[in-house]
Amino acid sequence: MGSLSIWHWIIVLVVVLLLFGRGKLSELMGDAAKGIKAFKKGMADEDETPAKPAEPVRSLDHQSQVEAERTKVG
Repeated sequence: MGSLSIWHWIIVLVVVLLLFGRGKLSELMGDAAKGIKAFKKGMADEDETPAKPAEPVRSLDHQSQVEAERTKVG
């Protein structure tokens, strides 16, 4: 009772073809294929580009900042 037989799938296929038409369905599949190809190409391009080197971590020297402010003031 819960499974679909081959006749159910054939009826569903016929209804889909009637609603969308053969030409519209093939255009839709073509667009989906183009999207998948573009996605794969984008993933391949991402792998080929070298990673940017990270900027070195800059530490703040608190003492030198305090001395610089003292020389400005005094």
